Amino acid sequence: MENKEELHEIVDGCIRGKRKYQKLLFETYYGKMMAICYRYAKDADEAQDMVQNGFIKVFNKLDVYNFEGSLEGWIRRIMVNTAIDQIRKNKRDPFFVEDDARIQNIEEDVPFSAEEDGFYSKMKAETAIKAISQLSPAYRMVFNLYVIEGFTHKEISEYLGISEGTSKSNLAKAKQKLRDQLSVKFANLSENE
Repeated sequence: MENKEELHEIVDGCIRGKRKYQKLLFETYYGKMMAICYRYAKDADEAQDMVQNGFIKVFNKLDVYNFEGSLEGWIRRIMVNTAIDQIRKNKRDPFFVEDDARIQNIEEDVPFSAEEDGFYSKMKAETAIKAISQLSPAYRMVFNLYVIEGFTHKEISEYLGISEGTSKSNLAKAKQKLRDQLSVKFANLSENE
């Protein structure tokens, strides 16, 4: 939706409850928002629930959208918040790390090696999404917020109500679990080259 006039018309139509415009907005952003929610969900059904709940919030809050940022970015933020809220609702404390005593020994961000970066850039997106979806909710949430959404550990700690150390620990453990999960695929790729 590049045209600002068209965007204003669609948003206004949605605010007035016009199904035609709601359908257009939903269909325009559904795929991208499903991809975002799938990164936080344990499976496709949970991602679908997150998207549905997120769009309900979008339609209920469109009257506060002020056209200052991109509509897609505004919707994306609602989807991420919806995903986090849904995970919180389904789990008592999804962001808890069992061994907080080890947090001081965790580096803030252990980068992937050049070889790993090369492998991950070749890897199909669906393989990466599947591997990420197999992480625990705590690891998946921090990984997504830090690596994909670009949050700092301080922002993540404030956003999720956890310590910065817990955020760092969860990220380090998420990366290690991804390395472990994908090491077999990495070995197979290397053998086939």
